[in-house]
Amino acid sequence: MTRTRLARPTDAPPRAHADERSDDLGQPSEQDAVVPVHVAIIMDGNRRWARQKGISELEGHAAGVEAIRDVVRQAVRRGVPVLTLYAFSRENWARSDDEVDGLFTLLEEAIQSETEELAEQGVRVRILGRTDELPEHTRASIEDALAATGSGDRLILNVAFNYAGRTEIVDAIRRLCASGVRPDEIDEETVSGALYTAGLPDPDLVIRTGGEHRLSNFLIWQAAYAEFYSSPVLWPDFGPDAFDEALAEYARRTRRFGR
Repeated sequence: MTRTRLARPTDAPPRAHADERSDDLGQPSEQDAVVPVHVAIIMDGNRRWARQKGISELEGHAAGVEAIRDVVRQAVRRGVPVLTLYAFSRENWARSDDEVDGLFTLLEEAIQSETEELAEQGVRVRILGRTDELPEHTRASIEDALAATGSGDRLILNVAFNYAGRTEIVDAIRRLCASGVRPDEIDEETVSGALYTAGLPDPDLVIRTGGEHRLSNFLIWQAAYAEFYSSPVLWPDFGPDAFDEALAEYARRTRRFGR
């Protein structure tokens, strides 16, 4: 019995599943081919860390901000082209006014103290999220950092602030509708191009600190094929060695993308 040739969907496999590095991010050498192109981190555990030490939760968040510096430096050393940090989710608005205001203040202080070094390291800062919902002075600090680091070419640092994965998809759909795109013109590449991360590769590795095993509404479109790594280390204690352990675990895995 002769079988007809299998008809494959014309858009499968989607381009979003390709394991490739875009030209502006450089080509990996043979020795660093296992280094993920895009690492995304859910920075969890600041409040638990503070409680364990008997200090205020805001002090725990401040320690978490300090931890960012060493991880960014290590990402630059290891040749990771894109790093995304989950700093403040839209769900975090449910916390107390004091804590939310404190988080905004910490962001502004971090921008003021770290922007110069980031620029020197060749780090370009991008913000993912609804910045229009943030206080005016916070938006002004963010805009200053974006302008000061705009020429960075060693690492793209995405800070997901006032971010939610579902909100990002809603905003993408609204953007596509407003642009007049017809339903039959929408595919995965079109949607990807309307997300906050447009133009960037999807994350290869998602790290969550603090021992939890969930995405918590973080990059839920982009992380569809990412490797997930849960570290028991609370974020303020997550340093270069812990980051390297996550990279080593990623290097041991085989990614098949359904093949």
